[in-house]
Amino acid sequence: MKLGVLFSGGKDSTLALHKAAEKEEVSCLITLRSKNPESYMFHTPNIDITTLQAHALGLPLVAKVTEGKKEAELDDLQEAIAEAKQTFHIEGVVTGAVESVYQAERVQRICNRLDLWCFNPLWKQNQKALLEELFGAGFKVIISGVFAYPLDEKWLGKEINADIIRKLVALQQEIGLSPSGEGGEIETTVLDAPLFKKKIEILNYTTEAKGNSGVFRINQARLAPK
Repeated sequence: MKLGVLFSGGKDSTLALHKAAEKEEVSCLITLRSKNPESYMFHTPNIDITTLQAHALGLPLVAKVTEGKKEAELDDLQEAIAEAKQTFHIEGVVTGAVESVYQAERVQRICNRLDLWCFNPLWKQNQKALLEELFGAGFKVIISGVFAYPLDEKWLGKEINADIIRKLVALQQEIGLSPSGEGGEIETTVLDAPLFKKKIEILNYTTEAKGNSGVFRINQARLAPK
């Protein structure tokens, strides 16, 4: 079965891509670049890096800009998925949804309209286990956004490793923080993964943070040999 992957460049969509590729043919990536940083549907920090990630993966990218208005942005998503179906003849769509019923339900409705299968390989999996799977499999993932107490600027740009996972799980136990960011607490960017033919090297970045909200913004990056 030919699949298109809803791809944000973050850890969940990248891991979902890898799991889908183990069983089916991934034909393309589908990315929505939202102008609204508060988008209900779409990851926004460093979304432009998906172009480099697509090159690293050797996959075509269907990218569409959306204003990011609630519900209306779903029309843009449907157009992008329809384009992927027409161009690459996909038969199904893969998402990285773990806990978000809002996102999963809306993608499922779009797939139903377009007569496509919807596959959510990470759905309801243990968040600590997902982080450990990423780290253990050699994914290089950095924290590119923080949006909850007690996370602050010091977390931005940190690579997810055993120590970071331990700290996130401790915060889950102490205050109920979602360690994988399913409550919107963190966003991530993947710089390398097992299927990447090259890795992404950051050349220039800035951090923008205030209190418990901040973004690690990649200003310039390139592909480099692994």
